[in-house]
Amino acid sequence: MINTANEIKITLTSRSVNESFSRAAIAAFVSQADPTVEELNDIKTAVSEAVTNCIVHAYPNTHGKIYITASISLAGKVLIRIRDQGLGIEDVKKAREPLYTTLGGDRAGLGFSVMESFSDKLYVRSKLGKGTTVTIEKQIWGKLKAEKAPKAQES
Repeated sequence: MINTANEIKITLTSRSVNESFSRAAIAAFVSQADPTVEELNDIKTAVSEAVTNCIVHAYPNTHGKIYITASISLAGKVLIRIRDQGLGIEDVKKAREPLYTTLGGDRAGLGFSVMESFSDKLYVRSKLGKGTTVTIEKQIWGKLKAEKAPKAQES
């Protein structure tokens, strides 16, 4: 467990209008770690995908609760857990494969791939009939490090 400097918890209903809210709320929370624009966009994208998965897959044709917990360590490590109590995933390994989808149609099957590409680490736990928990880890190096990086010499 990380040495937590701050933490928030959000509970929301699995409605599509709440996807943008969850992304904005987590971005506002993470902003206290002074992330770069790229780091903040990475987190927003990963959270958006995770919440969308809850809305679309966990509670099809109904609404349920989505639980989001975010914490920031003293060293700038962000840990975000997005949990539902929906249907669960039968085969997590298969679900994490690019282009795999159970819904077909306009779904690309890239949700977990996108989350992975914008996170340092991604963990997925699921139990049929009990729900799924997605944990996103992202180290915020922030603007301070970017300012200390060696600058290119001007000619």
